[in-house]
Amino acid sequence: MGNLILGIETATKMCSVAISDGNTLLALKEEGGEYSHAEKLNGFIESCLQQAGINLQQLDVIAVSKGPGSYTGLRIGVSTAKGLCYSLNKPLISVDTLQALALKMQLESDKTDLYAPMIDARRMEVYTALYNVKNEKVKDVEAKIIDENSFVEELRSKKVAFFGDGAEKCMMILDQNKNSIFIKDILPSAQFVNQVALKKLNNKEFEDVAYFEPYYLKDFIATTAKKLL
Repeated sequence: MGNLILGIETATKMCSVAISDGNTLLALKEEGGEYSHAEKLNGFIESCLQQAGINLQQLDVIAVSKGPGSYTGLRIGVSTAKGLCYSLNKPLISVDTLQALALKMQLESDKTDLYAPMIDARRMEVYTALYNVKNEKVKDVEAKIIDENSFVEELRSKKVAFFGDGAEKCMMILDQNKNSIFIKDILPSAQFVNQVALKKLNNKEFEDVAYFEPYYLKDFIATTAKKLL
């Protein structure tokens, strides 16, 4: 098996598609600002295939950002990835959205000890985890309500970088510590989904396409009318 990877990232408002061959990025198409993945995603895939000069059948694997993140965004991305795997008979690799986001930050800044990617949930809640400089998870993914006690233990002795679309609303609370570092404009990208996926490809860490579901972290809550008894 070769290393041609099509990566899909739709966990946030960023809709992103990338094609890479090993560590070489061949094509990237992404756009943020609103949730319009249903309208953009297939066009972005076609654009990347043209940019890379290949067709779908030449791909070796499909990689998708699995969450946590937007319920609708994840559902669209994973459904598209699974559809491609079924139709092309290609394997599926899932990538932790926060891990790929942390990798992007690590390649841009090495002046910190820990990386805390944050995806906006609601109010003062974020999806977050902690990663070290080797992109290894040192604190599990969680839906965390940020207050003055958040990350206290880590910030006592280590510099922690906070970034992602959920970090800005946490700045007023966490930026009081001298070890807090806030970096703006670090958003998820399929380019880094592919980089994490490459390691999984080398280890043949594939998903069961039939049963794979996004990692929503929290159940989707729909408002329904109460039945009259």
